[in-house]
Amino acid sequence: MEKLIKPLSGYLALLIAIVLFVLGIVCFFQAEASSWYIAVGILFILTTLFLLKGLMIINPNHSRVLNFFGSYIGTVKENGLFFVNPLYSTLNVSLRSDNLQGQTLKVNDKMGNPIEIGAVIVWQVGDTYKATYDVTNYTSYVRTQSEAAVRHLAGSFPYDNLEIDPNNQATITLREGGDTVNHILEKELLERLAPAGIIIKEARISHLAYASEIAGAMLQRQQATAIVAARAKIVEGAVGMVEMALQRLSEKDIVELDNDKKAAMVSNLMVVLCGEKAASPVLNTGTLYQ
Repeated sequence: MEKLIKPLSGYLALLIAIVLFVLGIVCFFQAEASSWYIAVGILFILTTLFLLKGLMIINPNHSRVLNFFGSYIGTVKENGLFFVNPLYSTLNVSLRSDNLQGQTLKVNDKMGNPIEIGAVIVWQVGDTYKATYDVTNYTSYVRTQSEAAVRHLAGSFPYDNLEIDPNNQATITLREGGDTVNHILEKELLERLAPAGIIIKEARISHLAYASEIAGAMLQRQQATAIVAARAKIVEGAVGMVEMALQRLSEKDIVELDNDKKAAMVSNLMVVLCGEKAASPVLNTGTLYQ
């Protein structure tokens, strides 16, 4: 468990070290008067070096983990110049946010289709004790567990709905999931990286596509779906226009049509309205029955 400590100010220790160093130099100059001055001067210099070893500078968004002969002492997260026991070993741990641009992975989605997926993850160290002592290398741990989380996410949902039956379609897909899929990824990353004391600030899918071997077939399917949807809209509008034309002709009593003539008129109008090319008009100079 992380334990925060507040060490002594390093400015007083630095001042004492400077004074001892000056006194040591003075003792060396007085060595001719007595040999004891040399011994005292050496003692002052060694004490100065010992004090200087205990000084440490902590920059913004950095921390120092203190260890005393294998025992965890605490973590310093304050910024500035501090003095600690010179026998402590210190480890610098950055608290800044870092980006992990994961490599594009080739995996199978829930339906077994090969897809390519990649994610961008923003993370930072939250617990310096876990990051230092509970895992071997927390940066490598983040990279490996992030890749595993992305692979698991890709296998948990289909890339897109391919079922014809609307009642058998998935509620969440990778392509249309958006923020929902990102939140699921963030939650899984938090669970996986909690043992290392890592905080996930943001996780988003940065790349998502079908694998090259099926990309062409899936593109044709998407184009076919778009064409069917467009045709359905055209037919819906054409039926409305035919219905309106028959209703207007009947209301204004312009011409009286029996069922056969109505059927022929509906057929001609549907061909004109739903055809891909413009219809060529044909003038009938005879009667309706010729």
